[in-house]
Amino acid sequence: MMIDPKFAAFWSAGIGMGLAALGTALGIGWLASKALEGMARQPEATNNIRTSMILAIAFIEAIALYALVVALILATKA
Repeated sequence: MMIDPKFAAFWSAGIGMGLAALGTALGIGWLASKALEGMARQPEATNNIRTSMILAIAFIEAIALYALVVALILATKA
């Protein structure tokens, strides 16, 4: 029995986007946790830590956007 290519494309797009969303959520959660821990330990470094955290969050979110683009390409190629 063959799997319909359209079904496989939509399924893989959904699974891929779900995994990317899970990974970015875990990454941002872990990043925020460590940043707040660092701010609590060294209050004088709060501004530097916050700036680095916001920049890192932007890079992590870019991964989710790349996954979204790939998922959309997979879904529209079917």
